[in-house]
Amino acid sequence: MFCNITCELGKILNFALREAFFLTQGMKLFAKVAIQSGINSGSDRKIHTVITQLRKHIVQHGPALLRVPAKLTPFTVQKKMMLEGLTLVFKEALEDGDFEFLDGRWLKVEVRDLELHWYISYQDDKLVVAEHIEQEDVSFSGECNDLVLIAARKEDPDTLFFQRRLRIEGDTELGLEVKNLMDSIDLDSLPSPLKFLLQQSADFIQKGMQDAGAEKEVMNAH
Repeated sequence: MFCNITCELGKILNFALREAFFLTQGMKLFAKVAIQSGINSGSDRKIHTVITQLRKHIVQHGPALLRVPAKLTPFTVQKKMMLEGLTLVFKEALEDGDFEFLDGRWLKVEVRDLELHWYISYQDDKLVVAEHIEQEDVSFSGECNDLVLIAARKEDPDTLFFQRRLRIEGDTELGLEVKNLMDSIDLDSLPSPLKFLLQQSADFIQKGMQDAGAEKEVMNAH
């Protein structure tokens, strides 16, 4: 199952990586010049500055690179990936029947900056994913980077909710059940390769967002 998820993600990311190559060429050239010109003075500081700028740039523009290939991915592929991913992450919760609160009800999950959304429910003791429904009961929406940080336990959902980076709309009680289920995810129960990928991605995103925040504070100070 993990292999299937990895293969499908690889297909989606392939296009994004090609686009990222062209996006980062200017930054790489700048890094090379900085290294060559800084051999005698301040080279470490210049290299650090270039790496920081490159990381910030990728974090800020990465979702835009993913948007096109993600939207072009057929829903059947998206559905397969979602079901396999949810079954993997919530294996214990599904075995314990913790998804019964979604029986006959619909949760909308939206990744705003990727312009993607899915409808999730629980029917006949299993999760189902739909492309269209008449009306969802509750919706969760956030941006790609924030959702990765939540999944990796780098951000608290409540904090993002109060900052309006995470939006929960609809049935409040149902929304609380979903949030509690998210909080119950045990990263140690994930396959090691998936856990490593999630944590490395979250660390990179977190540092990139911190870089952008620090730069904004400096600009505001002037």
